[in-house]
Amino acid sequence: MAFTRDTSAQSNLSLDEQQLVTFIESGVEDAISFLEEIVNINSGSMNFSGVRAVGAAFADELEPLGFKTWWVDGEAFGRAGHLFASRGHTGPHFLLIGHLDTVFELDSSFQKFTRLNENQAEGPGVIDMKGGDVVLLEAVRALHAVGALDQMTVTIALIGDEESSGSPLEVGRASLVEAADAADIALAFEPGDGDPQTAVLARRGFTGWEVHASGVRGHSSAVFSEEMGYGSIYEAARILTGFQEQLTGQELLTFNPGLILGGTTVEFDEENDRGSAVGKSNVISEKTIVTGDLRTISPSIREEVKTTMRAIVANHLPGTGAEILFRDSYPPMGMTQGNERLLALLSQASTDAGYESVRAGNPADAGAADISFAAGRVEMALDGLGMTGEGTHTTTEWADLSTLPMQTIRTAILMHRIATAWQQ
Repeated sequence: MAFTRDTSAQSNLSLDEQQLVTFIESGVEDAISFLEEIVNINSGSMNFSGVRAVGAAFADELEPLGFKTWWVDGEAFGRAGHLFASRGHTGPHFLLIGHLDTVFELDSSFQKFTRLNENQAEGPGVIDMKGGDVVLLEAVRALHAVGALDQMTVTIALIGDEESSGSPLEVGRASLVEAADAADIALAFEPGDGDPQTAVLARRGFTGWEVHASGVRGHSSAVFSEEMGYGSIYEAARILTGFQEQLTGQELLTFNPGLILGGTTVEFDEENDRGSAVGKSNVISEKTIVTGDLRTISPSIREEVKTTMRAIVANHLPGTGAEILFRDSYPPMGMTQGNERLLALLSQASTDAGYESVRAGNPADAGAADISFAAGRVEMALDGLGMTGEGTHTTTEWADLSTLPMQTIRTAILMHRIATAWQQ
């Protein structure tokens, strides 16, 4: 569907805000042309030259607006790196977050932007999240055009490895954390849950886990015996059943075993999430590996769940052993009063501009994202401010182009109003 603006609501906007709307609406086709340009640059996470090229395209747009830009090299964490930009030293300090990379590498069949009709276009990363990056760019461009950018401090972080994070992750996100420590408000431009009438106030964090189970290798005729025990596969099955029985049903908690390998010998390629196993039906399994993810809404719940999982793992079947390893990745973005206040301001900006109100999305419908590294370090944070459509991470990804001006107008008015109130 196309999202249109009720122009009769224009009287609710200040003169500067009306100028913002006019500027944004007059530049929509130019913004779509730039979107086409950057979508047509392959920037799969492992195509380092492509990621840098998209970053350079944004730097070329930002520098004429008075931004200082710099590239954070990614060699230390095995990726291309990130584009950062900054402008100003007064007023509220906004941190605007996007990412340059997509899930579509050079060998993907999905490589080009295609305009389907007036309000639809498809292409790799068109909403996840090059469309969101363009919303970010056009909002600051409009604020610059009406002179409002001078009333605020803006730092822009366009991350180069959001879709396939480098390692160590803490090194890869150090520059983002540093920027968040200096900021007051964080805004991020992911497509959220796909509904432009919602914004993301909270996201669950992501923790990876691995279970390594062991057994005594021997002939299957002796399985369950005191001497040979149950074998590693039964032990892994016991553990997974324990997770399911003791942890399911808790709100906003999920834990998913995504890969399992078991047999007499196992080879596991952790970097590429793949492996092989050799075993026979008449041989008791000696080794089993299970990998999965854990998603929680707060650090305290995450640690409670880890404690329960460790206890389940430690209650071994006879003749077996097991351990569980955790790797915290993206932290949770908790629901805060500051985030709720920011949503109220965004919703008011939306209705005053002639669009529908904006409500909070369900955290269960939003995956992990880079704003989680910033949200706990600022007074207020919101995500889901980017263009929307459908089919993210698939070869049918498409954008609703009518959400480009809508999301841009909302963001620009929101930032303008916060900066105006800051001076009073």
